[in-house]
Amino acid sequence: MSSPDSLACPHCALRVDIPDLPHGHKAHCPRCGAHLTTYRHRAFDRVLACAMAALIFLILAVPFEFLSFSARGQSEHITIIQGLATLVDNDYWFLAIIQVVAIFAIPLSILLGLLYVLLPLKAGILAPQARFVMTLTLALLPWGMAEIFLVGALVSLIKIASMADIGLGMSFYAYIAFTLCFILTLKFLDPAQLKMAVLQERQLQHHERSPLTARQASESIQRTWALLLTATLLYIPSNLLPIMYTRVLGEDEPSTILGGVITLWKSGSYPIAIIIFVASVFVPVAKLLVLGWLNYSVQKGHQQRPRERQVAYQITEFIGRWSMVDVFVVAILVSLIQLGNAMSVYPGPAAIAFCGVVVLTMLAAITFDSRLIWHSQNLEYDRQH
Repeated sequence: MSSPDSLACPHCALRVDIPDLPHGHKAHCPRCGAHLTTYRHRAFDRVLACAMAALIFLILAVPFEFLSFSARGQSEHITIIQGLATLVDNDYWFLAIIQVVAIFAIPLSILLGLLYVLLPLKAGILAPQARFVMTLTLALLPWGMAEIFLVGALVSLIKIASMADIGLGMSFYAYIAFTLCFILTLKFLDPAQLKMAVLQERQLQHHERSPLTARQASESIQRTWALLLTATLLYIPSNLLPIMYTRVLGEDEPSTILGGVITLWKSGSYPIAIIIFVASVFVPVAKLLVLGWLNYSVQKGHQQRPRERQVAYQITEFIGRWSMVDVFVVAILVSLIQLGNAMSVYPGPAAIAFCGVVVLTMLAAITFDSRLIWHSQNLEYDRQH
C-alpha cells in the first residue's frame, strides 16, 4: 500500500500533501511537527504476525503460575486469575477491575480488533462494521498498560525481595513475551495507513479532524477544567493517606507514595526509587500544571510559541499513563502476600484516589483539543484559501 495523497494533521488540522514515501520514511506536519505516517513495506503483515504472537503468549500467560512467595514457613503461588480472585475475595473490587481491564481486557480487545480488520483486508474484503471496530481499537491504544504492569511487577519483587523468597512462574515469562510482541504490534501499526485501507477517500476526509467551531472549543475547555480540578482534589489525599498497609506479626505499618520512595532509596534500590518518584510524584504534578497552563493559554487566546506548547502537550499525553505503576505495585503485592498475621499487604485509601488522579488526567489530555493551540493559524489559513 502506498502512502495516502494527503492527510489532515490530528493536532493542528493542517491538510498536508504526502508524497510516495520510501520504505521506513516518515512524514511530519510542517506546521506543528507532529508525526503523520510512516510507510513500511508489508506493514500489515508485520502487524498481523506480531498480533497473533502476542495473542498466543497472552493466552499462555493465564493458566500457569505467575509468581510464588514464601516467608516464615508459609508460601503462596498465584496465577493471574488467582491474583484477581484474591482481590475480589477481599472486596478489593476496584483494584481487580483496574488490573483486569488495563492488563488483559483492553490489550486483548486491541489485538482482536486488529485481527478482525486486517485479516479480511489481506483477502481484499472489508469486514462488517470495520470502520467502527477500527475507530474503537485506535481509541483503546493509550489504555493498554501491559508494559507498565511489568514494571510494577519488577518494583513489587524488589520491595519484598529482602523479606521473602520470590519465584517466577511460566506465566510471568509468557507475559513478558506477550508484552514485547504487543509493543512491536503497536510499533508497526500506522493509524493513517489503517484508516486509508478501511475508509474511502471521501470517508477519510470526513473522518479526519477539521478546525474547531466556537462551541466545540468552549466545550473542550470546560471539560478539561472539570477533569483537572477533580484530579487536583484527588491528588491531595492520594499523597497524604497510606497507599498500602503491610502487616508483619500482627502489626500494621502504613506506607504513603513518598514513604515508599524513601524506603526504596534507603534500601539501595536507587533506580527503582527514581522511577517511582518520577512516575508517581513528579509526573502527576507536571501533568496537572502543564495541562492547566495549556488550557488557560487557549482559553485566553494566546498565540505565542504554538509549536513549543504542542510539544509540551504531546510529552504530557505520552508520559501520563506511566503513573499507574504504583497502583499495579499495590495490586500485585495485595494479590501475592496474604499470610494472615504473619505477613499480609492491604491497599490503603490512597490507592483509589491516586488511580483516580491518573485516569482523570489521561481523560483531561484526551479532552483537551490541541487544535485550539493552532486556532488563530487555522483561521488565517482558511481566509487565505
